[in-house]
Amino acid sequence: METLILPSSPRSVVNADLIRSIRINDFSATPKYIQLAEAIIEAIKSKIVVVGDPLPSINDLSYQLQIARDTVEKGYRKLRNEEIIASSPGKGYFVASERTFTLRIAVFLNKLSAHKKIVYDALAEELGAQASIDLFVYNSDINYLRTLIQGLSRNYDNYVVFPYFKDGRDKAVEVLQLIPQGKLLLLGHAVEGLNGSVSGVYENCEKDIYEALSSIRVPLSKYGRMKLVFPDHSDYPRAIIKGFYKFCQDYAFEHSLVDSLRSEHIKEGTCYLNLVEDDLVYLLDKVSAKGLEVGRQVGVISYNETPLKKFILNGITTVSTDFKLMGEFAAAAISDNLKIKLEVPFYTILRPSV
Repeated sequence: METLILPSSPRSVVNADLIRSIRINDFSATPKYIQLAEAIIEAIKSKIVVVGDPLPSINDLSYQLQIARDTVEKGYRKLRNEEIIASSPGKGYFVASERTFTLRIAVFLNKLSAHKKIVYDALAEELGAQASIDLFVYNSDINYLRTLIQGLSRNYDNYVVFPYFKDGRDKAVEVLQLIPQGKLLLLGHAVEGLNGSVSGVYENCEKDIYEALSSIRVPLSKYGRMKLVFPDHSDYPRAIIKGFYKFCQDYAFEHSLVDSLRSEHIKEGTCYLNLVEDDLVYLLDKVSAKGLEVGRQVGVISYNETPLKKFILNGITTVSTDFKLMGEFAAAAISDNLKIKLEVPFYTILRPSV
């Protein structure tokens, strides 16, 4: 509903731009009083009203926006409790502060995972009380991401997206351009063809995997074969495959891709680089069923470090992005309003599984 009626009293004329900027969505899941409070905060940020400017009375705003008087009262009370507005006898309500307001951040994860949680926790910890974060999970589905973005019931200061898609990568630019210019922060990797002011904290998957494997090529030398477990329809970047192939070719390892472990015959003298967490358990089960010893007859390397991997079978070797640092870099970009393109460090932890 966008009914707008502007009476001609001097005070109403002062508030005209403010009232025009307020939009109350009857169908939003966000309560109307919060929509109202957020709209006034946006107006202050945009300098539509400044410190000392009068605000419409509760009755006037209720009439102008065709919403309940109680809704306006609750919205004003919320702003007054946050010391953003104040009131005084004879003056009514007015803008009291232009202090830094809480940043509103939308984070879009392609999936829930242990390493994504590390990024999220680091981001939230670094931003602390200066930000409120809403979390959305789109299951690596580009169409669902579009639906989530289009269905947002509030405006955000920053939109943080992990752009990993199982299908429909050709639609990524179109969907991400739905996010307001200058407010998008990509984590993980860039999206080719996305123009404008887009910040990012990126992995360099091809270089990272090549250098990580090169750093442990001596212990790997006891295996004649390297296999990368890369499932069909995976949302992992195919640059990982390029880096893996380059390493194996440069150091003369027999190598191949495995799209499914279900049909894989485990053989002695093979080292597996495994990407998916669920596949790791399945791989270890198959090795055990063959009576082979991990770290001596069969090597296992897991992609992405998580806390449990140092305890599994006395330790699983991992190659991993520094996810905590990724979250910290993202928080710095948001809090300092930086337009950045940073490459996050990648590292190897050698454990007995190799």
